[in-house]
Amino acid sequence: MASLAAWLTFARWFGLNGPFAALVAILVCGAVMIMWSLLVDRVHRSPSTGIDWNGPAKPLQETIDISLTKLAGLWCTWGLIAIVYACGRWYWTGSYSFAMGVLASLTPGLIALSVPYVVWLDRRLIEPRDGAYAFGAILLGGATPDRAALAEHARQWAVKGFFIAFMLSIVPGNYAQVIDWDLATALGDPVSLTRWLIAVMFLVDVTLATVGYLLTLRPLDAHIRSANPYAAGWTAALICYPPFILMGQGGPLYYQTGTRDWSYWLADHPWLLALTGAILVTLTAVYAWATVAFGPRFSNLTHRGILTHGPYRWTRHPAYVSKNLFWWLSTLPFLVTTGLVDMVRNTAMLAVVSGVYYWRARMEERHLERDPVYCAYSQWIGRNGPLSRLSRGIGRWARGGSDAV
Repeated sequence: MASLAAWLTFARWFGLNGPFAALVAILVCGAVMIMWSLLVDRVHRSPSTGIDWNGPAKPLQETIDISLTKLAGLWCTWGLIAIVYACGRWYWTGSYSFAMGVLASLTPGLIALSVPYVVWLDRRLIEPRDGAYAFGAILLGGATPDRAALAEHARQWAVKGFFIAFMLSIVPGNYAQVIDWDLATALGDPVSLTRWLIAVMFLVDVTLATVGYLLTLRPLDAHIRSANPYAAGWTAALICYPPFILMGQGGPLYYQTGTRDWSYWLADHPWLLALTGAILVTLTAVYAWATVAFGPRFSNLTHRGILTHGPYRWTRHPAYVSKNLFWWLSTLPFLVTTGLVDMVRNTAMLAVVSGVYYWRARMEERHLERDPVYCAYSQWIGRNGPLSRLSRGIGRWARGGSDAV
């Protein structure tokens, strides 16, 4: 956070508002997070990395065939992702075109760096044969397929391929908005100040989330343990993102027809306007905090370690709770300028959107419940979480103060 704030201050001072300056923000955050993870938290020593630091590394002759097989599987996986990018027309228009340019420029360097990285890591891994190895073994020798390893490999790289492109496409626009904002005007206008602070919170979220997708590395203990194996979980997640998004303008779950947001309806009530703005900024800050808490381990549809700190001390899904409260308060879908029909439709559609996020949360829980650590956390938060206690309190009140059903 401090490194990102320093870069944003520097960038605003010199007017560095372009997409490559946004990439520098990602690099700055990523570099600091790597150093903190290795030098302070010393995560590379964690047993969950699967790396054996005790004793000498395995002889190169013992692991080189595994490494070469794994590299074949890895490079072919990248090639298949490139084919998907080539076939998806949306990847070559709008903000996605910048992401494609970045990934194309990075590919030769990634291929070159993957060789020493894989060869070095395999000499230290307790079990170097993973999904990439299983895929490479089929490509090179027609080995009997390890279907479970192949499926897991495909899911993990589907997550990274889909979301890395998406994150790289949205960071530059959000970054430029923060850098270019007229702060002199914002400081004298609570609505403008609110919108700028919200933009800053979203920039924090997308920048650190992008770092998380990029740093799925075992030495950082940030590797993907597993990707969600349930089709319902993927469906619930993907309909929230382009090109599959259902909530965007023209989509079946669009909930803003004829709406005017909170600043319009509260314009004649300055204190209520300022209070609402403060609440919206707080909700966005909680949403960003939920991403920051992951450090370099953030990504959708994956298990990369269980979090119990930060806003996760309050609820299992602080990002979803704060995001949906933000939408209801900022949009006010039940207040429209186009009549009763749009009021009913907007309210119903936003309720459905909230239902989608509840479904998405349940599918994530179903995936994570395979880990006993998450089960213990889930049981604890169910007993001690503020939202859980509030829900029980409302239930007791509805039953007239009795705990009996």
